[in-house]
Amino acid sequence: MRYALLIPVLAAFFTAGSHSQDRIYRCGNEYTNNAAEAQSRGCKVVEGGNVTVVQGTRVPAGQVRVAAAPAAAGPRVDSADQRARDSEARAILEAELKKAEARQAELLKEYNDGEPEKQGAEGRNYQKYLDRVAELKASIARNESDIAGIKRELGRVPASK
Repeated sequence: MRYALLIPVLAAFFTAGSHSQDRIYRCGNEYTNNAAEAQSRGCKVVEGGNVTVVQGTRVPAGQVRVAAAPAAAGPRVDSADQRARDSEARAILEAELKKAEARQAELLKEYNDGEPEKQGAEGRNYQKYLDRVAELKASIARNESDIAGIKRELGRVPASK
């Protein structure tokens, strides 16, 4: 008995929900549910889902918004000052490169083609020796990448005239 009353109520609920929305028409980038306006403008019916349109704010005709130009990073520098900065940067990079290359020469001399001289307790403890050799090898690789980075930076800095 309870189900006999429930079926007509559910049927009325589902049919009411399916007829509650009017047809939606798409006119370019605009949507409307006014059939007369849609027909006069040649709009197409939107099918296959619900459409939610939020009306945007309109700018009055006299007020046109113009995007502001991006602010400069800082005051402009004249060319003489820029050349001085570039030559100073180049000198610093060249000094760093010389220091890194000297360090590389020291590391390679100490590494001795993978067989450095044993120091102190390394004669009795071979693992300490192997650890130092591995550390030297890692230092050489790290220093090589530093030298490559400095050379890349030197390539980016304009040559002094």
